Amino acid sequence: MNFFERLDRHADLFQRMAQANGTDLADAVLDGRLNPHELPGAYWSCTACSKPDECRQWLETHETGTPPDYCRNRNLLARLAG
Repeated sequence: MNFFERLDRHADLFQRMAQANGTDLADAVLDGRLNPHELPGAYWSCTACSKPDECRQWLETHETGTPPDYCRNRNLLARLAG
């Protein structure tokens, strides 16, 4: 998998995890809960995750829920959902 494919894969996982957490990232930016400058860091953090297959499997079995403990953006998503 090349760099851009990896980046796309993790961007998709991050957005899906946000949705499962009940967070619309665009709404979070618009209503001020999320600084748009935080998004690149969140994407990069996700890209550094060593468990993308586990993440994908978790997302396939959970339509909603708090991100799993290994999620590198768990605290950010918890803040946005709360």
